[in-house]
Amino acid sequence: MRDRELNRALEALHFAFRAVIKKPDERLAKLGLSRVHHRVLYFIGHRPKGSVAELLKAMQVSKQYLHRPLRQLIRQGFVRMERDPDDGRIKRLSLSEKGKQFERQLSGIQRGRFARVFAESGPEAEQTWYRVMALLADKRFD
Repeated sequence: MRDRELNRALEALHFAFRAVIKKPDERLAKLGLSRVHHRVLYFIGHRPKGSVAELLKAMQVSKQYLHRPLRQLIRQGFVRMERDPDDGRIKRLSLSEKGKQFERQLSGIQRGRFARVFAESGPEAEQTWYRVMALLADKRFD
């Protein structure tokens, strides 16, 4: 009986995630980009002038995972990489104006969906959602 309820939770997560990423994924695909590119844009946009090492830590990914999408975003003019003026070994990342606009567009679609859902469900449900998401990400449950 419990498995049935837990399967319901898995399916709810699956379909909710698909709904949240559907429109941004469609826009990314038109440019030959994928969801990972959106994640990179998001994290760089919310940590301007962060280093590559800081981005890796924030995203909790490996250099290998990040290398190709980051190079594509730089090549397509969405991301700028500059050497740190105080330590030339450090590379600082920021979004170009084009990158800022694209990230705002992609994440804006998702923020709008969350805003509508939270308005519908109410503040108590929103707070419960944050708690469940935090617990799902908690390493204690690995």
